[in-house]
Amino acid sequence: MALSSIVYGLYERRLRRHLDYSRLPRHVGAIVDGNRRWARGEGTPLDHGYQAGADKIVEFVGWCHDLDVKIVTLWLLSTDNLQRDVSEVSSLLAVIEELVDKLAASRRWHLQLLGNVELLPEESARRLKRAVTAASDIDGMRINICVGYGGRQELTDAMRELLVEQAEQGRSLEQIAASLDADDITAHLYTKGQPDPDLLIRTSGEQRLSGFLLWQSVHSEFYFCDALWPAFRHVDFLRAMRSYASRERRYGQ
Repeated sequence: MALSSIVYGLYERRLRRHLDYSRLPRHVGAIVDGNRRWARGEGTPLDHGYQAGADKIVEFVGWCHDLDVKIVTLWLLSTDNLQRDVSEVSSLLAVIEELVDKLAASRRWHLQLLGNVELLPEESARRLKRAVTAASDIDGMRINICVGYGGRQELTDAMRELLVEQAEQGRSLEQIAASLDADDITAHLYTKGQPDPDLLIRTSGEQRLSGFLLWQSVHSEFYFCDALWPAFRHVDFLRAMRSYASRERRYGQ
């Protein structure tokens, strides 16, 4: 065994030993960024980067499961991503569809789609819906799959749904405006009924959220990691959890 592997294993065990398990997040969100840059750095086609990223997601949800995380929200395809070249979007969707099928077939976790799937090609939307429906009866860790997702799109869809609902009840715009509060909007988000994320992780060195869970992340803790997503290691994950556990959450107070 190489010395580097021995040192890595020792460090990994040390990180786990010093985690405060009573202070770990229950809801973890991840912006899985850097698949394309990883592929370019490896000198491989982009779809190899997407596949490597999908393989890492399977590892990541397993790590979360091991630490008793209750909800994992993964941003896999943004509304901006849909503006890329058609062939690239098709390749990425094919990998995502296979990934979601694999997660559903494991029968370990409850799956839910977050996003406006009407923006996707019809067959892709159908396949993703079919997979998550097959895993919707499982009483286990919840995995939110964000596809066709954008923070502004979510708020737009939430307000549209809220206004239509209120109009069907015969209420005027003036009446809606007079009574509208934050809870009304929360109740129409893609994540309605779920707690807000405790920790949001973004890989690839970018230090911004790009609209991910724009409304829900108001009191979340953020962790930014330089590793590109396919190269994100278990020790990187444990460092993120350790960082979260060491913080004092103030919830804006």
